[in-house]
Amino acid sequence: MSKVERCAVKVTGTGESAIIFLHGYGCDSGMWRKMAPTFESRFKVITYDLMGYGQSAIEHYDRARYATLDGHADDLIDILDELELSDVIAVGHSVSAMTVALAANRRRDLIAKNVMICPSPSYMNDGDYSGGFEESDLLGLLDILEVNYLGWASDMAPAIMGTPDRPDLGAELTESFCQTDPDIAKHFAKVTFLTDHREDVKQVAQPTLVLQCSDDILVPDTVRAWLEENLQRGEQVLLDATGHCPHMSFPAQTTRAISAFLQPTAAQ
Repeated sequence: MSKVERCAVKVTGTGESAIIFLHGYGCDSGMWRKMAPTFESRFKVITYDLMGYGQSAIEHYDRARYATLDGHADDLIDILDELELSDVIAVGHSVSAMTVALAANRRRDLIAKNVMICPSPSYMNDGDYSGGFEESDLLGLLDILEVNYLGWASDMAPAIMGTPDRPDLGAELTESFCQTDPDIAKHFAKVTFLTDHREDVKQVAQPTLVLQCSDDILVPDTVRAWLEENLQRGEQVLLDATGHCPHMSFPAQTTRAISAFLQPTAAQ
């Protein structure tokens, strides 16, 4: 079974250039349904499910391979190689923004530009770096996941979505979290919340758009400031949006920001 088949890759669109979308923790490729189709007239659009999520071949989830984001970065590279693509625009949400960074550093021939939606290189406070959480907070979170993952998902998903005036969105994210295999969710939570990719972010050489929101409980202003200072060719946009998932809650604004960033590419 090819990596394209294992990760339930979908390819649409008619453009010569390609754009690929990577979903975040607890989600699947369906989370891009409000945005991805808008790019189909200009790009070949690729979406897929991270291994262990959505329609991916869950039997191929290898805890050793996916003990770090390196396994997911290898999957992204394998998919692009199998599809015989190069100079791709890679869009990653949340933890997958770091997967995009890893792949972009390893294979600059594959990825021409990056878009990071609500990224954080590290959630843990460390000296002068304020990631938003103490180590004890994150370890406590993981303990809760071990004991009551479904309860955590029900409580946290609406807060992560950050749109209390639209509870249907929080309910959708809750459902997505709850449909995930709990063992995989717990395993990937350790990778998401305990790893530090600050040095990887500093090495990203491609033009990179960083989209952030206000009232994001996972990404404080201090992380936005760090990214602005440390990305070599970063362009940061604070959307008129709240929460951690603007591609779901504010898709029009998110699409406009990405389209403006890609305009030179789209015009070629």
